[in-house]
Amino acid sequence: MDHQELEEGAEKVKLLGIWSSPYVVKVTWALRIKCVVYDYIEEDLRNKSNLLLECNPMHKKVPVLIYQGKPIAESDVIIEFIDDVWKDSGHHILPEDPYERAMARSWSKFGLDKLSPLIWKWFTTQGKEQEDAYEAAMEQPLVLEKVLHENKFFGGEMIGFVDLSLGSLSYVIPIYEDITGVRMITSDKFPWLPAWMEGFLGLPLVKEHLLPLDKLWPRYQSIREAFLSK
Repeated sequence: MDHQELEEGAEKVKLLGIWSSPYVVKVTWALRIKCVVYDYIEEDLRNKSNLLLECNPMHKKVPVLIYQGKPIAESDVIIEFIDDVWKDSGHHILPEDPYERAMARSWSKFGLDKLSPLIWKWFTTQGKEQEDAYEAAMEQPLVLEKVLHENKFFGGEMIGFVDLSLGSLSYVIPIYEDITGVRMITSDKFPWLPAWMEGFLGLPLVKEHLLPLDKLWPRYQSIREAFLSK
């Protein structure tokens, strides 16, 4: 490939993604915070485009942001890039204080490395294995409760880096709960998280760019059935 696709319309901002990805949607939310105009390109990961393969040769995954003809991969890296490039538009996504910035990155990593895998294991197992996964998963939101406490969002009065990183849980967990018939996040166990989830989903920029829940529900149900049939 001779870079022609990247060079054409290099001034345009482009986002390569797939409709069902929580990593893509959090980049979309970040772009909306900054009021960035961009072109969205839907990818088929079963038949990856030459553009995607050239833009992300290391992982060959979405999301990929193309800015001035240059590709940036990995959702959290992209969000930090967006916050830096459009620093004078919208509000800051990452805190300005170096310590607070470091802590925001740490809590994002906590969600990715600790919380999400345990919730996924609970959702895709059954019997004793599921019970054990549930108990282990329930310990993690307690940690987030202490961080959130009485704040409206993890970013304070406005959503920030941690809110974007954990935002997909606000719609994924209720889907998992509906499918399994087991409630995980309840106000009696977690005083602050349910209000955060409701407040996050109620934001116009989130609602306007939320993944289609009517398509996600059967998708996750099929995935769970496939895991349980193994």
